[in-house]
Amino acid sequence: MLAGNQGRWSVLLAAIAAITITTSASAQKAATGLPTDAEFQSAMQRAYSANKAVTEGKNADYIPALAKVDPKLFGIAILTVDGKVYSVGDTDHAFSIQSISKPFTAARLMSEMGVQKMEDKLGVNATGLPFNSIEAIERNKQQEEPPTGNPLVNAGAIATVGNLKAANADARWNSVINNLSAFAGRNLSVDQQIYKSEAETNTRNRSIADLLKAYEVIPGSPAEALDVYTRQCSVAVNVKDLAAMGATLATGGTNPLTGKTVVSPDVAAHTLAVMMTAGLYEDSGTWAYDVGVPAKSGVGGGIVAVVPGKYAVAAFAPPLDEAGNSVRSQRAIESIVKDLGGNVFHVAKRPAARPSPR
Repeated sequence: MLAGNQGRWSVLLAAIAAITITTSASAQKAATGLPTDAEFQSAMQRAYSANKAVTEGKNADYIPALAKVDPKLFGIAILTVDGKVYSVGDTDHAFSIQSISKPFTAARLMSEMGVQKMEDKLGVNATGLPFNSIEAIERNKQQEEPPTGNPLVNAGAIATVGNLKAANADARWNSVINNLSAFAGRNLSVDQQIYKSEAETNTRNRSIADLLKAYEVIPGSPAEALDVYTRQCSVAVNVKDLAAMGATLATGGTNPLTGKTVVSPDVAAHTLAVMMTAGLYEDSGTWAYDVGVPAKSGVGGGIVAVVPGKYAVAAFAPPLDEAGNSVRSQRAIESIVKDLGGNVFHVAKRPAARPSPR
């Protein structure tokens, strides 16, 4: 009889515990407006499992060091605006940030010169052409638009670096690396092997820098701007760093891990707007249409996406599609955003209004 009572008590206690957990999760969701821990973990694990074996795409090979990165590497990280971190896979593996650095340096320039002046100087419209296009510079110039197009293509990013307030090359570099570190919430550094490989093969970017100097977009030395930009692209990060950087924009400019304000809410909002229109190179429109969140990719295999006011999700997998965007990272982030309802263009269905009493 005693054993039977103990069995019933065990069932009852288990039921009470389950109700408590469910109630706690519901309370968490209601209080924060965020998905629950279980929902984040489940969405992330589904995305990881579904895409881990995908072999489409190939590593960037125009930078020799990137061609040597293990194509099987794959990691995902999520960081919420209240500082919770979720991760799976190769999340501690360091890789070069590449073009993902561009919006964060653009945010620095916006902070210095103001969002309107930055728009007037560098533009904010998608070019519709590859990220290293020289044709886009000439076309914009002929149409009396800023030759750079926007700060997320190579021309705009080199010009962004060249327009930062700095007395010399060292001061310019310190401005860039300190800003990226503030977004990441820890001190970042350059992968010297990547930097050397890029510096030896960036002949096209040299042409772009010289052309921008000729068009008076870069006020100082184009060689200095290009070198600092090349170092910027060679900064080593992991997916948790990228998630922190994105989450800093998601909060409106305050790093959720350090509590430090990096940029103003106005700058954060304008940075996200450019990421939405130009963050995935010439496929940015397709990304906005299919996924509906601001994002930025890099040819190192990383992508960071931001759901404003909620969280950022980052993924890393080296093989790229023809536009230069990581195949697995795109699919994983799209899966997570859809599972968690993060599309910024979707409006939750409102309950039907009750008829007014007569």
